[in-house]
Amino acid sequence: MSEALTQRNGQQESRGDSNYTQFVTMTIAGQLFGIPTEEIQDAHILESITRIPLAPPEIEGALNIRGKIVTAVNLRKRLGLPPRETNGKNMSIVVEYKGELYSLLIDTIGDVLSLSDRDFEKNPPTLDSCWRDISAGVYRLDDQLMIMTNVPRLMSFMRH
Repeated sequence: MSEALTQRNGQQESRGDSNYTQFVTMTIAGQLFGIPTEEIQDAHILESITRIPLAPPEIEGALNIRGKIVTAVNLRKRLGLPPRETNGKNMSIVVEYKGELYSLLIDTIGDVLSLSDRDFEKNPPTLDSCWRDISAGVYRLDDQLMIMTNVPRLMSFMRH
């Protein structure tokens, strides 16, 4: 099978008649979700977050990443999920939304997966509403669904 890259940076490639997209996978409350690698600026284990008085409940605070002040968004609060049970390390991924950087607090960071566009499906009707509101669709993996996250919908609670 011949392989031809459609983008040099490896974000998307073509293998035969199917395109592949790379996703960074993460979990929140046991649900696997992914964001295309080209939308992710960075990934971190957070040391400290400074609280912001009178911020919306989803805003955990602010942090300094390489000299830039970044707003930290608690995705469990954003999605209406219960708080984490353990006091493990705070993990986050950094995305850009409307020209600003945001650190999305997650439970765990997973692997980078290269998934075929042929395996992409619309949201199933049984998908929980907290995920459906931020999902661009799903990928059925061997043992679970991976929700493809739509960052603009995820960040829609922010008013600029």
